[in-house]
Amino acid sequence: MQMVGQPSVNYLFLATKNKEMIFKMCKPVLTVVLICITSISFCQFRAKEINWTSDGNAYMKIKDGGIVKTDVKSNAETILIKKEQVTPEGRTTPLKFNIYNFSTDNSKLLIYTNTAKVWRYNTRGDYWVLDITSNKLRQLGSGLPNQSLMFAKFSPDGKKVGYVSQHDVYMEDLATHQVTQLTKNGTRKFINGTFDWVYEEEFGCRDGFRWSPDSKMIAFWQVDATKIRDYYMLNTTDSIYSRVIPVEYPKVGEPPSPVRIGVININSGKITWMNIPGDPQEHYLPRMEWSLNSNEIVVQQLNRKQNESKLFYCNPETGVAKSFYEESDKAWIDIKSVWNDDDPIGWDWINKGNDFLWVSEKDGWRHIYKLSHDGKKETLLTKGDYDIAGLKAIDDAGQYVYFMASPKNATQLYLFRTRLDGKANAEEISPQNPQGVNDYNISPNAAYAMHGFSNHNTFPAREWISLPDHKALDESKSLAHTMKSNENSNINYFTLTTEDNITVDGWMIKPENFDSTKKYPLVFYVYSEPAAITTEDSYGGQNNFLYAGNMSHDGYFQVSVDNRGTPALKGVAWRKSIYRKIGIINIHDQAMAAKKLLERPYFDKDRVAVWGWSGGGSATLNLLFQYPEIYKTGIAISAVGNQLFYDNIYQERYMGLPQENKEDFVKGSPIYYAKNLQGNLLYIHGTGDDNVHYSNAEVLLNELIKYNKQFQFMPYPNRTHSISEGDGTRKHLSTLYTTYLQKNCPGGGR
Repeated sequence: MQMVGQPSVNYLFLATKNKEMIFKMCKPVLTVVLICITSISFCQFRAKEINWTSDGNAYMKIKDGGIVKTDVKSNAETILIKKEQVTPEGRTTPLKFNIYNFSTDNSKLLIYTNTAKVWRYNTRGDYWVLDITSNKLRQLGSGLPNQSLMFAKFSPDGKKVGYVSQHDVYMEDLATHQVTQLTKNGTRKFINGTFDWVYEEEFGCRDGFRWSPDSKMIAFWQVDATKIRDYYMLNTTDSIYSRVIPVEYPKVGEPPSPVRIGVININSGKITWMNIPGDPQEHYLPRMEWSLNSNEIVVQQLNRKQNESKLFYCNPETGVAKSFYEESDKAWIDIKSVWNDDDPIGWDWINKGNDFLWVSEKDGWRHIYKLSHDGKKETLLTKGDYDIAGLKAIDDAGQYVYFMASPKNATQLYLFRTRLDGKANAEEISPQNPQGVNDYNISPNAAYAMHGFSNHNTFPAREWISLPDHKALDESKSLAHTMKSNENSNINYFTLTTEDNITVDGWMIKPENFDSTKKYPLVFYVYSEPAAITTEDSYGGQNNFLYAGNMSHDGYFQVSVDNRGTPALKGVAWRKSIYRKIGIINIHDQAMAAKKLLERPYFDKDRVAVWGWSGGGSATLNLLFQYPEIYKTGIAISAVGNQLFYDNIYQERYMGLPQENKEDFVKGSPIYYAKNLQGNLLYIHGTGDDNVHYSNAEVLLNELIKYNKQFQFMPYPNRTHSISEGDGTRKHLSTLYTTYLQKNCPGGGR
């Protein structure tokens, strides 16, 4: 489930959590996200600012319609591509693009343009190839519909390009321009080379094929969603007759779409299917990559409960699969994207493919391990009672791995490194001061990095540094010279221990001209589920983007805390305590934190409000219904009203299977407690929400109506989960939110 609403991650650096509304609401300063360029892989979701050269001494960027290379140390620029070279014949303006890829030998350039959204991201569009030697520019996909190509990438030898169009895999010869359709059975619900809605949403799977290192084969996913029932959305505004929009969507309790891995011999066209053990309708295949050779593929398989993980080596010629590494958990096992979100394609091979890095939580903390190729030898690299947040770089030559962690404060992030032999303790690379959230885009040779920093009262700043000494390359542009604090900030971070002896992190914004002899309203912002935290110590994450005005000026206290079950760097016991208890343990922790805060004499217990979006909307409903003595006003947006209505991958991962413990789903759902509503409720939902379906709203409304509970409801016609489409939508939503809050929970000291 995507967290939508007030960003809880460091949206200025976007190092984690691919949440689409972060981009729509917050205009990132530095976009360093979700694009990987290697000799064999190219994935595009959003552009990134730093596109390193292979030697790590320079980076490329788009400038004046072309591409320039900039030396990191000298800042000298070299023009690689002029805008005239990317101007199609017969046109006067160059192609507009922000995602591109050079072939391995740098003789060709692949450009992605004219993009369109598929669910969350613009993964469909047009591709062009520039032959730099002959200076000829040509569009790919002759005979295919415009804006239909997806995930195009060069073969490693640079002679061909593979791509997906209309649910099938294609290959195009760059010398002859011949287009070959490699799979021929693709439909809306029988998908080759990409994924259905739920794999994209919950596993981050989009690009669904990989070239072999020898350029002779393509491995791809095939998703059979034909047995998955459609959820029907209804478009009632775009014409005089309504139009049904079907979305293949496996609800909780429904078996997964069968998925299999095929390998295409591009010369013969023969497809060999990997014979991975297990019922395809009871397992997932969230990761697949080639080894560093063309003789084997590595695949991760999860069982349906997602608490058993197996790694397989598959023979691309015979399809034989051999399990070589397994682990299990009493709750769930996170997949690779959780700890390496900026690299959704690739495997972390080291030592010429004899070993690879893997992350596991099996000892109670999220740690990096080095595994031998056969999985038999395992070395713990990050020793200690702390969690790593994610990998940042692997210096194979220097024998180090760089990673993010924060052993002392789970709201912050710092860069560390440790040796790949496991014989040394980790060393902190980030300076200890100032304290806050650091982020890094590290060069392939681990010699340089773009370093960004902010905290709750320090504006985002960035600098070029060398590694591992962390020295600024240009002292005049270092953080020491450019970093500025917000002198008007009145944000305070705190910890609080509840009556259950649970210590939570939180932030608080006081009203302007606070008078401790008066009583003030308290507005809680919540998310509370395993997808995100709300208390990261970065700049701007505390802003209430929906409020039309200044909440501090208008006399409100604002607070957010992170309960058990959120993905804070506090160990497995903290994160996985929520297993089978969403809607119970997170709600209890939030309520007990509120209860503790309300012991302070300057809070008005009759003016306590709570709001949230998506999972935070669900939490808002549960808090308002389960603890009416605490929360008097709630604003819930795009909320899951009934957990049984959400998708199987997310909800079953954290709640188990309803066939075995349905009562947990029922008693964790807001609809179960709706009869307890006593306060003021504003409930908001988009009728075109493909993520949290509009039916969640209607069943909850019926329950409230059943018990004669009065409330205010606002449906936004044909808007998605983000409620961002259409003229005037954001302003209307903001006005609605603000007016309701001011009326039912008025600001100011009394």
